[in-house]
Order: sequence, then structure tokens, then C-alpha cells
Amino acid sequence: MLRDKLVVVTGGAGFIGSHIAWELVKDNEVIIIDNLYTGKEENVPPGAKLVKADIRDYETIAELISNADYVFHEAAQVSVVESVRDPVFTEEVNVLGTLNILKALLEGHGKLIFASSAAVYGDNPNLPLKETERPRPLSPYGVTKWGAEEYLRVFHELYGLPVVALRYFNVFGPRQGFNQYAGVISIFINRALKGESLVIFGDGKQTRDFIYVKDVVKANLLVAESRRANGKVFNVATGKQTSILELATKIIEITGSNGSIIFDKPRPGDIKHSLADISEIKKLGFEPEWGLEEGLKRTVEWYASNAASG
Repeated sequence: MLRDKLVVVTGGAGFIGSHIAWELVKDNEVIIIDNLYTGKEENVPPGAKLVKADIRDYETIAELISNADYVFHEAAQVSVVESVRDPVFTEEVNVLGTLNILKALLEGHGKLIFASSAAVYGDNPNLPLKETERPRPLSPYGVTKWGAEEYLRVFHELYGLPVVALRYFNVFGPRQGFNQYAGVISIFINRALKGESLVIFGDGKQTRDFIYVKDVVKANLLVAESRRANGKVFNVATGKQTSILELATKIIEITGSNGSIIFDKPRPGDIKHSLADISEIKKLGFEPEWGLEEGLKRTVEWYASNAASG
């Protein structure tokens, strides 16, 4: 466990970043860099310092980054839909922002743990997906995550910078933003709590690899402490498939909702199946602790008591 370190969490007022910050602030000095574009000030843990800054602004963030022992880089433009609408903005935040952090780290001594995404794989039928699969992203968002990964690789190989990229699959949990572009779990839970119908696009047989946010935090801390992880890319998932219909049914059951499940036509560009091979990160000792049902119950509890969230 990291202790007595200076840790920077970019995007630390957001969903995953705030969970990392809450865990680290117990034993470390934590600085959060967040422009609050999607992050919320109330997500910042007591004891952490919030610096309202944009990762595209090198002069503002450089000293903070170069002084850090560890940088958990969660700040990003994460909406696939937004990336299609505005690919240049997405490139600036996700690639140039990451490049700023890498450049600043060269002036210091810290290690970078980067939030990448399963979106780099695109719609690849070779399941379960291994990290060695050739990336073939389907959106500008996916392209930017792959591009940032490549910069990490080059900075590791050229300059010896300690870096790790984590390809998150379908992360869910408390504090996840809720809007029309949010993850399916937050949308389903919020509709179920209001007694509204859950809309499935397609036949509901499509599958995803859902991972609870606390397991994602665990993966981040594990690779941060592991020298063997340096320079590598790891899938962060459970290695288990859940169909969207099964998910909707579970959420209705947990919430006690009187809403129904209705089916709509499939959305163009939606991936049919997604499943990770997590054997590489398991070699470092990673084992997901949270089952889907247990994670869903915690998430439902949070949304129920934060009805105005999102």
C-alpha cells in the first residue's frame, strides 16, 4: 500500500479518479487536478487538495506533476458520442493532455498510471481479448486512448519513464455520472428507481465485462507498486460476461422497480460482445473481489440516497 507519498490524481473530482483519491488520501498527500468539466467538487475527499486546472495548460500543471511520486491520470474526455461530434477537442484533452503530463514527469521522478480503455480494441471477435490484439478503435475516443498509450510506450523506451496503461472495460459504481451518454448501469438504475422502463437496444443478448469501481482502484494501486508492471499495458476487468438482458433483470430485482424492459432497434456502432482476458494483471496478484450483484446493490444504494446526482 502506498504510504507517505505525494500523489497527483488528474480528474480526481470525477467518477473513477475520486475513488482512487479517497483510497490514497488515508496515507498520502493527495493533490487533485480537475477543471470540473464533468468532475464535481463534492467528490473530492477531505484532506485532498483540489487544484482547478486543465491538463492542456502545461504551465499550470507542470510543477505539480514533476514533484509527484505517483500520478494517476484519469482526466479525459470520456464520451464516445462527444468524440464523434468534436474529435479535435477529444484529441487535445486525451492526447496532448497526456503528453503534457509525460513531459512534466521527465523533469521529476514520478511514475504514471494511465487510464486507457477497452475502446482501443473496437469490435474484435477474438474473445477473450488479450492485450496483444491489434488495436482497431471505432471512434475518435478510442483512437485518442491508443495514441496516448503509444506516447507512454515511447517515453518508457526512450527516456526510461516508469509508466503503466490500464485498459478499463465497463466500470460501474457510486458517483458515476448520469446522463444519456452514461454507462448502461447508471442509466438502468436511475430509470428503475423512478419506476420507468429500461430500454434495451437490440435483443439484449449482447454482453459486457462489468467491473466494480473498487476493483479498478485496487488494480491501480497494484500496478503503481509493481516494478514488473512498468512499460506494460493491462486489461482491467473481471473476465466474466453478462448479457444486457440479464443486467436489466438484476437491476429491476434489486431496486424492486415496477418498470418493465422494452426493446428498441439496435444502435449503429454498438459492439455485440466484449470480454477481457485478465491473465496478465493476475500475474501481478490481481483478483477481482466484487461480484456483479454485490456491486450493483452498493451502486443502487448510492443512487437511491443521491437522487439528484448527475
